Amino acid sequence: MYLNDDTFVFKIEVVMQLSNDPIANIRTEYKLQALSEEDTAANAFEQFAKWWSEARNSHLHEVNSMTLATATKEGIPSARIVLLKGFDARGFIFFTNYNSSKGKELAENPKASLLFFWKELERQIRIDGTVEKVSELESDIYFKSRPVGSKIGAWASAQSCVIESRKIIEENFAAYELKFGAREIPRPPHWGGYIVKPSAMEFWQGRSSRLHDRIQYTLQPNGTWKRERLAP
Repeated sequence: MYLNDDTFVFKIEVVMQLSNDPIANIRTEYKLQALSEEDTAANAFEQFAKWWSEARNSHLHEVNSMTLATATKEGIPSARIVLLKGFDARGFIFFTNYNSSKGKELAENPKASLLFFWKELERQIRIDGTVEKVSELESDIYFKSRPVGSKIGAWASAQSCVIESRKIIEENFAAYELKFGAREIPRPPHWGGYIVKPSAMEFWQGRSSRLHDRIQYTLQPNGTWKRERLAP
């Protein structure tokens, strides 16, 4: 036994965690609300707008944070948190570096899934669809609304690329800060928006005994939405 061995100590800590506080025993009983077909809108976007309004009015922290899942052309998935920056009857918009890992994956496989989880409301919304870049005008308008530091950061960071140290990004930031000075900072050509155009949306409301309510919307060829209840 080597008590100074980090691996050994780590294993001991894991064993203690499993014996004293099993992960399997972590659970929450959902009781806040219910969701019936009669309570949902006929249009999936209208239903999203309703829940979005209720979430905003509940003052949730970073209510617009969502998981974005993408995949390579071989089907290897990856996921990360991004921020919703707009939605309308077309779909759901976020912005990023086109050369990032997600940007490269979307270029070769333009399909994605979004997931909102609002734990305070015991709700989830899952959105599956195809992805396109928004217009340059839309990207320009949003970029102009960003704080100066975020604008410079978009130029300074080769997002997802390996760098030797944080010093690299700090030096890049300082260089672009000096370059632009007090001038209006233009949008980098490698940075802009994407829109997820949904083909399916699922609204999940937590219920007791894991008998959750799940209402799924599937887009039909004529542009209407088919509503169905899914088993929990």
